[in-house]
Amino acid sequence: MDQVIKIIIPAFNEENGIGEVIREIPTDLISEIVVVNNASTDNTERIAKEAGATVLREPIPGYGRACLKGIGYVSQSVPLPDIVVFLDADHSDYPEEMDKLINPIIHGEADLVIGSRALGQKERGSMTPQQIFGNWLATRLLKFLYGAKFTDLGPFRAIRFTTLQELSMQDKTYGWTVEMQLKAAKKGVRCVEVPVRYRKRIGFSKISGTVKGTIMAGYKILATIFKYW
Repeated sequence: MDQVIKIIIPAFNEENGIGEVIREIPTDLISEIVVVNNASTDNTERIAKEAGATVLREPIPGYGRACLKGIGYVSQSVPLPDIVVFLDADHSDYPEEMDKLINPIIHGEADLVIGSRALGQKERGSMTPQQIFGNWLATRLLKFLYGAKFTDLGPFRAIRFTTLQELSMQDKTYGWTVEMQLKAAKKGVRCVEVPVRYRKRIGFSKISGTVKGTIMAGYKILATIFKYW
């Protein structure tokens, strides 16, 4: 493949899922797998290395902070990537569907592709009611305030590297995904959604699995939406 494609996987205590995620990534599509160990206290780093990934360390917790660490790394790589894919480490997504995300970019049809769980098939129980409602509310606000037509804030996404640089991502915590989408809308970036499957994650969710995590994530997402308006 002519395109240089690198994948960034933020991981916080995902020793049970990270190995499976890496093994299911289609290696013929990806130039490098970058796992960002985000303050894990388990064997996430060791397992990711053994599975063949490049592992970075980000000692301060924060989903966005881990993504920024990965971006900083690929921005210094030679050659630079043409496309960057973001994927969670909990095995809830299907890495083998990655071609659905990168093909619209390769064929010049889009610069940002979101894997939409709302448009795809979700395993029963894979998303909590508060997650479903939160996505619905956030995407309605994005449409109302920014004219952005999204159905999901899905973490499984692909973006042209030059576009990613232009967005100048800043959020270090839960507002990361919505920041990318609203900035893309404001800048007129060509965005499309593709349906992706979604399953129950391996292990315990640090966000939707706790009341505190759910409230914090919801607050940050809404705050980010209004911050840039």
